[in-house]
Parts: sequence; C-alpha cells; structure tokens
Amino acid sequence: MKNVKKIAALTLSAVLCLGMLTACGGDKDKAADLKTIEEGKLILSTNSDFSPWCILADDGSFEGIDYEFAAKIAEKLGLELVIDDMGFDAALTAVQNGQSDVAMGGVSITEDRKAVMDFTDPYATGVQVVIVKEGSPVTMDNLGDYMIGTQLGTTGYLYASDTPENGGYGEDHVIGYDGGAMAVQALINGTVDAVIIDDKPAQEYVKANPTAGLTILEGTWVEEDYAIGVQKGNTAMLEALNKALKELKEDGTLQGIMDMYIKAD
Repeated sequence: MKNVKKIAALTLSAVLCLGMLTACGGDKDKAADLKTIEEGKLILSTNSDFSPWCILADDGSFEGIDYEFAAKIAEKLGLELVIDDMGFDAALTAVQNGQSDVAMGGVSITEDRKAVMDFTDPYATGVQVVIVKEGSPVTMDNLGDYMIGTQLGTTGYLYASDTPENGGYGEDHVIGYDGGAMAVQALINGTVDAVIIDDKPAQEYVKANPTAGLTILEGTWVEEDYAIGVQKGNTAMLEALNKALKELKEDGTLQGIMDMYIKAD
C-alpha cells in the first residue's frame, strides 16, 4: 500500500430531501435517445451505509453527496432518479447484470472491476483509513498481525484479504460484514481489532460512537478515484454520463455540491 496525502474532511452540512431525487425539467429528447431499464428512469444501485456520501435517513429519505450529485445527473439526462438501496457487493452485481443502470456510492475504480463493468471519468477521490480503539497496539505497520473488519465487496475487503505476496494480509486475518456499521460494531465488541474503511464514513462512525473510545490511525491506507459504474459495453450510457459529468463540472454544479459538504481540516 502506498502513503498518500490526506484529503479534506467532510462535514454533513447539508441534507438532500427526498423531493430532490425526482428529476424536474431536463431534456426529454436526451431521455428518449438513451435506453434505460425502465423508460424515463435512471435506476441507481447503491448502499446507504456510507455517510456522508450515501445515507438512509430516519424518515426513509435519501441524503448525501452522491445522491445529490446523482439527482443532478438524472436531471441533465431528462430522467427520474430511482434509488435501489442494497448491500454494496449486491449493488455492483446489479449493474453488471443489467438490473440497474448505474452504481454509485464510493465506487472506486480497480482493474478487477474494470474487467466486469465500465466506469465514467472520476468525479471524486476516496481515502481509506484504519479505525482502532484508543490505546490499541495496532499500527499501520503491524495491521496484518491482527483481525481486521471491512465491508464486503469493497476494495478494503478485496485488498486486505488478498495474499501477503500481493500486498494483503490473507483471508484468515479479515472478516467481511454487510455494512460498515456492522464492522465498526464488531470493533467495539472486540470481535476485530481494526476496521478498514473510507475516511469520511470513518469520521462519521467515530463521531456516532463517542463512548466507544474509537480513533483513526494517522496516515492513509490507500487512495482511489470514485466513479460511476455501468454495465460492460453500455457505450451509450457511458457517453451520456461522461457528457453530463463534464457539463456539471464546467458549470460549477459539482463544485457547488462539494463545497456544501467538504471543509478544510
């Protein structure tokens, strides 16, 4: 794993209301030319256990950076955004099998994933870190000597469970959980000694468990690019998404969304 510079921390300073998830306006001609699973809709498979990127609020509404950004993309395409919340691994499988149009939610680009799905241009950077209990003997250097919790299907799980020859720690040192919150709870309960997860969710989990004595190790475990995943060979969708991404970058929409959530350290 390589050491990389720490990127800005996120604060959940804005909330996306459910009403924002229905695209209004938009170019209906664009939607007519773009084949989707359901006519007039853009089905997004995702996992909402990824604050502050993707959150399922107590009232059942969807909040977070990726959901707000996805709503803007759908609006650009003249489509109604439909969010299909599931396990992270299942969300990636859904887009591969044509059960969803796109996959988002901290989806990082890897060579293995590029073999089974296509990716848009990157739109954000993800940094993975390690959560431990305060006073823990676990460090970045000896992490492989302890039990590690991760979220199934994530690159944290794939990299950590790989063989030591490939830079991992081996499957016997890693436990995969259906959600990040479950992995963190396992750390609190003592089932695992550390949790590998993206920096922003890590900060939210530490904040949400003030009496658990959790802390984030200094440094970063790995840094990756976030992008939108689509079914392999769906060139029309890929081109439409990249065009929308480019326009949303150039007109300042993407930066505006980021500015609402991202604060400098």
